[in-house]
Amino acid sequence: MRKRHRHLRRLDRVWVDCPVFFVTGCAFRRRTNLATPEAARILKEEWEGARGRHGWNVARYVIMPDHVHFFCAAREGAEELETFLKRWKEWTAKRLIRELNFPRPVWQLEFFDHLLRSEKSCEEKWEYVYQNPVRAGLVTRAEDWEFSGEIVEDAGL
Repeated sequence: MRKRHRHLRRLDRVWVDCPVFFVTGCAFRRRTNLATPEAARILKEEWEGARGRHGWNVARYVIMPDHVHFFCAAREGAEELETFLKRWKEWTAKRLIRELNFPRPVWQLEFFDHLLRSEKSCEEKWEYVYQNPVRAGLVTRAEDWEFSGEIVEDAGL
């Protein structure tokens, strides 16, 4: 039986008031089909619906060609983060396949999440992510990248 790496274990409990999570999800086999106006519209619409469907506020996001980054915070009575992300991937995949003829599967199974413990941590992580399109050579200025924005202002950030 394989031992779990000590640094990869999740904490059973975290005591942070109004935690904000930074999430990264990757396209299956890192396909580069996410950063299009049509795909971005679907992803954004599903983030907008996350509050009502799952109890999560999605704040800022950046859609890269082969992955997405977003910040989210749970509302009272929200689903667990893992459940929310699984369902968000299911909904977006169904729509991307049906409406844009994306190949199956759309997403890699895993996702990466990071609990942001302070406002400073949120701002630092956002600035880093916001600059991703510049570092990738997609634009010369981050503000020119059309696939980033904010769904819910101040959603716990």
